[in-house]
Amino acid sequence: MNISVFDLFKIGIGPSSSHTVGPMRAARKALEDLPDLTQVVHVKVVLYGSLALTGRGHGTDKAILLGLSGLRQDTVDPEAIPEIIDAVAIDNEISLLGRHRIPFSVADDIEFRGREALPYHPNALRVVATLKDGSKTEAVFYSIGGGFILKEGETSDSTAADRVPAPLAYANAAELLRLGRDRTLRIHEVVRMNENAWRSNADIDAGLDRIWEAMRTCIDRGLIIEGTLPGGLNVKRRAPEMYRQLQGKGVKMPHEIMDWVSLFAIAVNEENAAGSRVVTAPTNGAAGIIPAVMRYYEDFCPGATRAGLHEFMLTAAAVGALFKRNASISGAEVGCQGEVGAACAMAAAGLCAALGGSNEQAENAAEIGIEHHLGMTCDPIGGLVQIPCIERNAMGAIKAINAASLALRGDGSHNVSLDQAIETVKTTGADMQNKYKETALGGLAINVLPVSRVEC
Repeated sequence: MNISVFDLFKIGIGPSSSHTVGPMRAARKALEDLPDLTQVVHVKVVLYGSLALTGRGHGTDKAILLGLSGLRQDTVDPEAIPEIIDAVAIDNEISLLGRHRIPFSVADDIEFRGREALPYHPNALRVVATLKDGSKTEAVFYSIGGGFILKEGETSDSTAADRVPAPLAYANAAELLRLGRDRTLRIHEVVRMNENAWRSNADIDAGLDRIWEAMRTCIDRGLIIEGTLPGGLNVKRRAPEMYRQLQGKGVKMPHEIMDWVSLFAIAVNEENAAGSRVVTAPTNGAAGIIPAVMRYYEDFCPGATRAGLHEFMLTAAAVGALFKRNASISGAEVGCQGEVGAACAMAAAGLCAALGGSNEQAENAAEIGIEHHLGMTCDPIGGLVQIPCIERNAMGAIKAINAASLALRGDGSHNVSLDQAIETVKTTGADMQNKYKETALGGLAINVLPVSRVEC
């Protein structure tokens, strides 16, 4: 398995990894693949399926403009984005990859086709470039969740495809556990040895520190920024008021520690909804769960260490890679069970490992975490990553801690394996009606707002 911990944990911008980060990457790559950018006189981007249905609410159109402009999701300044977007709209021009200006109409050159879908995945986009000689070249990309993209005809994200094979390959949790037993390795050690095929231990540790710092910074920023989230639902940021209520009072009731965990998750997902910098974990819609549980470990678990945080992330990445390989982490493909459910499973396994749990206990924790998210739909109101997404992360973080605790009370043996639960995510997602898979055409999305609010 050539999926890296740094594939699953990517620094990017909100509000969606599949609808913002992925399309941004795809738009940029479509232009980078052209032999001569200076021959381009016109570019049109067509969005299909879920990308079109919830694209405006998820900021897909803005992400396309950023990608065509050559900006990267991990380095763009979120505060500079409105000015960049406004400049394209006012000038009716865009600078392709920042070096070749052409006319561009935001209204006409980004097309939303919500009632059309391409066969491979619900999140599809087509980039059509017209050249000076009148000919056209086009590329189709699929945004498959977590910021991963596939160009039509490819079988894996090019970032992973270009790597040398991982030395300790495993295709499922059973093989991962067998590797651990046969080589007397913990899960995080297996993942680290695979990462060593691509980077040094020093680079791994520095990368993990950078990811945790970005997560921690996102929490801290979300704790203090007041206001109302964009998009028209008038959702007030709750994290600052919750923080004021909890700050300085100490823990008077045992369950108030869970209030802190919920606060950390809400802070991250309010930042995500505002389009700020977050870390896919494994997606933006589920970005608050793992940071909240890691902050719980750091702030409330005696003996927490930097090494423990690294074990947490590496173990969580192993679980996330299994979801991505054997089911999906895309809400548009399998519903929210593939986003919040996967994140809960990852966090549960990571916390279990950081607290000294065995490989079998960590696998059990992950299975408990996902089992109680099976069948969860993705039905964002107004196509915005706000309701029920923000609170759902708080609930997922609490479930992850509970799952880890239950697993640590056992010996690792259990009746349902993680592999069986992940397969259930896949089959349940296939059975789920499309209106419950990030289209805003079912569930809360239509019982709170009329369907007319959804872009088709």
